[in-house]
Amino acid sequence: MKIGFIGCGSMGSALAVAAQKAGKGEILLANRTVAKAEALAREIGAAVSTNEEIAATCDYIFLGVKPHVIRDLLVSLSPILADRQDHFVLISMAAGVTIASIEEAAGKNYPLIRIMPNTPASVGAGMIQYCKNSAVTTEDEQDFLAILANAGKVDPLEERLIDAASSLSGCGPAFVCLFMEALADGGVKCGLPRAKAIEYAAQTVIGTGKLLLESGKHPGELKDAVCSPGGSTIAGVAALEEYAFRAAVISAVEAAFDRNQELGKDS
Repeated sequence: MKIGFIGCGSMGSALAVAAQKAGKGEILLANRTVAKAEALAREIGAAVSTNEEIAATCDYIFLGVKPHVIRDLLVSLSPILADRQDHFVLISMAAGVTIASIEEAAGKNYPLIRIMPNTPASVGAGMIQYCKNSAVTTEDEQDFLAILANAGKVDPLEERLIDAASSLSGCGPAFVCLFMEALADGGVKCGLPRAKAIEYAAQTVIGTGKLLLESGKHPGELKDAVCSPGGSTIAGVAALEEYAFRAAVISAVEAAFDRNQELGKDS
């Protein structure tokens, strides 16, 4: 099996790392800046290739380019794809760009999976949603899931909800990093060394997420369990509420969703 990645940005690189760990086939990398593909190839033991070679030879073709680029890319590769007599699957990670738009640009109803990954996939802790068109077979889907088995959680979702999911978990790592940085800054302000503060903030986020998933409890219940009457935690929660912390986070996800919708219209 040959697995190709066109585009070695943050998302493309994260999934290429996961795919290489899965060991399901030869990994080919192509990028507009060849040096970036070469650096990633050295890191994970993959081969440097071209868009054209990947389009002509790979069984699974990951399209890791920006939404405003994917249409032109597919149009340029459509003659190569049309000449193929074998079975292959296109996998798009372009935010906001629908399956129908990708099919139109490719020129044919090829097997197509649309995914919304996030960068923690590079360390096996990603959250990836996907949807597919009717040309994707059960075997295609099983292979796809095997390729990304080391990327984290991979979850099927209706396409109408993909943009919302991307706005939460796709953009979420940036929001969480802002939160962790702020937590660490708070620790430093209170006297902790910077390195310790960052470590404690990151482990607190990891541990709380694990607790939430494994306990099955509502986040509010876990929050209440830490908030003793008249204690320090409830004082901190009150300070967050004073500055509209939850409203700000909700607005961030909503703003990302609105932008995803715009990207789909612009593509």
